[in-house]
Amino acid sequence: MATILLCVTGSIAAYKAADLASKLTQAGHEVTAVLSEAATRLVGPATFQNLTGQRVFVDLWEPEGQTQHIALTDAADLVVVAPATANIIAKMAHGLADEVVSTTLLAVRCPVLVCPAMNTRMWEHPAVRRNVAQLREDGRHVLEPPAGALACGHVGRGRLAEPEDILAAVERLLGAN
Repeated sequence: MATILLCVTGSIAAYKAADLASKLTQAGHEVTAVLSEAATRLVGPATFQNLTGQRVFVDLWEPEGQTQHIALTDAADLVVVAPATANIIAKMAHGLADEVVSTTLLAVRCPVLVCPAMNTRMWEHPAVRRNVAQLREDGRHVLEPPAGALACGHVGRGRLAEPEDILAAVERLLGAN
């Protein structure tokens, strides 16, 4: 099976990333989670450590962390960014690296699956659309967000894909390598 780096950012949909980590682990993959500071306000690192059996990374400057992002990307067969906020999509599209997730993503050389999650208005914003187009041009795989009820009460495109659908996309990408 594969070594998967799961990057979790600060969307309310971060709770689905825990379910995804569990499903990936149950499928036989080795999963290591990297959480943005905003993600830790929604889901705890202990959740991911218990679900994956692996150390969780939340701070670029923790002991062993200063170059750990390079070692993590060296070992990864695939990176999954779920949920991918408008913020991390912009950072990825423009090569910004100012915290553990964005710095890790800038070092990645394996395939990357980006799973956006945000309000419909944000998803449809021209800047986000340009950034997503740039990610695709850079060779990143984007799993389009489905439409449905959003946490803010709106209805539209922007929900994080269901963990089962992300798992299926992961298996397709791994099979293509």
